[in-house]
Amino acid sequence: MGIQKWSDDIMVVDLNDEPQLTEDLKAFTEQFKQNCDCEAVLDFGQVEIITSSTLSALLKLRKMLADCGRRLIFCNCSAAIRGVFKITGLDEVFEFVDDKFVALASLQCATKA
Repeated sequence: MGIQKWSDDIMVVDLNDEPQLTEDLKAFTEQFKQNCDCEAVLDFGQVEIITSSTLSALLKLRKMLADCGRRLIFCNCSAAIRGVFKITGLDEVFEFVDDKFVALASLQCATKA
């Protein structure tokens, strides 16, 4: 996993596949708790499997960010990963974009508005 501070208020997290994905999310959650004044982009480009515990961790992370008035955006989700979100109804809960650049542009435009 790589956590990159893209700007003063945007973090980009490159996630690994399971079983490391769970640890990646824990690490980012802890980092966010220390500095909750940033938006987050999670890059699922390397993720092939999502477990129920991962979905739970993502929901908790989303709530943490929302409670701080921050956005959480997912990008580079494969068709299989998007299917999991769709089947569980979570495609309506999370924000998805095609790639990192679209996510970053969306966040940067929103902060300027």
